[in-house]
Amino acid sequence: MSDITAERAQFKTFEESTQEDWAKIIPHLEHTQALVADRVMGLLADLERDDGGFPINRLEHCLQTATRAERDGRDDEYVFCALIHDIGDTLSPYDHPSIAASIVKPFVSEANHWMVEKHGIFQGYYFWDYIGLDKDAREEFRDSPHFAYTEEFCAKYDQTAFDADYKSEPLEHFEPLVRQFLTPGA
Repeated sequence: MSDITAERAQFKTFEESTQEDWAKIIPHLEHTQALVADRVMGLLADLERDDGGFPINRLEHCLQTATRAERDGRDDEYVFCALIHDIGDTLSPYDHPSIAASIVKPFVSEANHWMVEKHGIFQGYYFWDYIGLDKDAREEFRDSPHFAYTEEFCAKYDQTAFDADYKSEPLEHFEPLVRQFLTPGA
């Protein structure tokens, strides 16, 4: 990959870019995508340092959610989504689902993407009335073909994953799954 770093486009605006410039840029994009799994693993590991006041840290919450889904027989894509669903908590607490949804979108089904994207609103059903928000805000999406799917994710795996006594799988257990979905050609 060292050859790639020597190849750089020379334009100052997209308007003046050429096909030759983009022929230099595209290999960089592929190289950058090849690093995403490592970066996601790092972001997940960083969640261990933040509990946000919850009974367990944010990494353990993600691990519990994914472990519960895996032990319940969910497929790899679903488990991957369960693991990643709160990766944005420390980057954008008020809109963390959008970060996770953006990461998984190119690699998962429409149903799983929608579930990750909307899980925050669906999770609100369990506590938003305690913080002055509408716990039934998810009803706006009642007509979606993915409503029941996302409702089940939150009920069975997400809202139950705050148990300090639960024995979840370690992050390393899920690393092959992260690499499977985020590494081209894996």
